[in-house]
Amino acid sequence: MFPQSACESPPPANEEYNVFLPRPVRTVERRRDAGNCEWMGLRREVADGRQDNCTAEAHESLRLTFHDAIAISPALEAQGKFGGGGADGSIAIFADIETNFHPNIGLDEIVELQKPFIARHNLSVADFIQFAGAIGASNCAGAPQLAAFVGRKDATQPAPDGLVPEPAIRPILTVWLLTAHTVAAANDVDPTRSGLPFDSTPELWDTQFFVETQLRGTLFPGSGGNQGEVESALPGEIRLQSDHTIARDSRTACEWQSFVGNQTKAQQMFQFVFHDLSILGQDINQLVDCTEVVPIPAPPVGEVHFPAGVWLYGLEVYT
Repeated sequence: MFPQSACESPPPANEEYNVFLPRPVRTVERRRDAGNCEWMGLRREVADGRQDNCTAEAHESLRLTFHDAIAISPALEAQGKFGGGGADGSIAIFADIETNFHPNIGLDEIVELQKPFIARHNLSVADFIQFAGAIGASNCAGAPQLAAFVGRKDATQPAPDGLVPEPAIRPILTVWLLTAHTVAAANDVDPTRSGLPFDSTPELWDTQFFVETQLRGTLFPGSGGNQGEVESALPGEIRLQSDHTIARDSRTACEWQSFVGNQTKAQQMFQFVFHDLSILGQDINQLVDCTEVVPIPAPPVGEVHFPAGVWLYGLEVYT
């Protein structure tokens, strides 16, 4: 159904290492005791008692995990400057500062929604952000079960501006992280339209996003001409300039194409990068692995496909 390219996808890593920072992470025996994590009741509360509730709040919770954790810079630290604390909750603890950074625009709403949960349960802000993201993803059919560690140290100062995204991320990892756009939406790109999805199945964790971003753009879903937006292929669907470019860039296009129709890869690669993302700036030896508390998501529904009225001529494939 889909054209084959000459691209070859690199094999997944077979050893544990920190994929974001240039230093190894020693494999340790995790302390695993879901019964003592005290998060089971919170899981039901965060998930609203229902699985498959892949709502805007679930999408934004997952987005918040990235924007909190990725704000860390070894380059700044090497210069003797504070380079951010990674997954330390600073985006919520210092929300009046960090949610005003341009890449974080719109995250103030989910930060406010999460505050009552944190206050009621006397939780680490850093832990709750990552836990809520893992639970949010579990509500989306087809998603992987994401890691949940607890015991992080909360931030004592805000992260510097300009670290989202950190430029040092390898291009291939950017593709893996963008798998999350399969259930994401844009709230602050087009001022006339809020909650526009990035693909036609935003309620499913599938690979439809990787198909539709390769289609030739023909229209804007709203006002058009907005910073960070290019034409999309389908009505009611928004396309980010960054997604459009990464899908066609010679450094990433092959990896992008390799996700089409590969549900297992869409689960495993994001599961892999989320694990490392969620512990950036923390000592994993001091954390408790509570992943068993995170529900196993429902299986995916349907198959990847060309949208109605679109066929091969609509593809812009890098070969």
